[in-house]
Amino acid sequence: MGRPNTLIFVDFPSDDAKAAATFYAKVFKWKVEGRPAGWFHRIVPGGFFPNPDDSTSGQVDSEVGNLHMGIYETGVAVPDPNAKPSAGVKKASGAGPRVYILVSDDDTPERILATAEKLGAKVLWRDHYWKEFNGFHSAFRDPWGSEIILWIKAGDDPTLNPRWDTTKVVDAKVKQAQSAQRSAKKAKG
Repeated sequence: MGRPNTLIFVDFPSDDAKAAATFYAKVFKWKVEGRPAGWFHRIVPGGFFPNPDDSTSGQVDSEVGNLHMGIYETGVAVPDPNAKPSAGVKKASGAGPRVYILVSDDDTPERILATAEKLGAKVLWRDHYWKEFNGFHSAFRDPWGSEIILWIKAGDDPTLNPRWDTTKVVDAKVKQAQSAQRSAKKAKG
């Protein structure tokens, strides 16, 4: 088997790309570049991935830069605004991808959520714990409909508030769905 395909970019849809660029620059303190402004904006989160062995070899991070992202104007819908517009829409519709952001040690989910909410985002949840991945997460929906999950690594022996552990809630929903499926099968035949 050859090398796996590699994720290289994620775009956020917006009917106001310039406003979305300002939003993400303020919420996450990211560098955001218009390319060209108003149509497409490249987000440069900054930093580099850590070295696998945590060594610095003369620098704090590895030579591999973090993934870049973008914000595109939904009225154009193609990455290159100089190309002929194709089936653009004014608003994104339906469920879309969720983007996970690892919160740096220099920031907090509380600050990020407060800034996002102040700028028009809706907070979806706070301080949940995901046992399978040993991490805490909070989330918001930006004013254009994209869902952002803020991720915090829990560490070796996390102290859990009972309201953070959503495992029981998820287990109950799975059992409820399985029961409904069994009932539907019985009703059919």
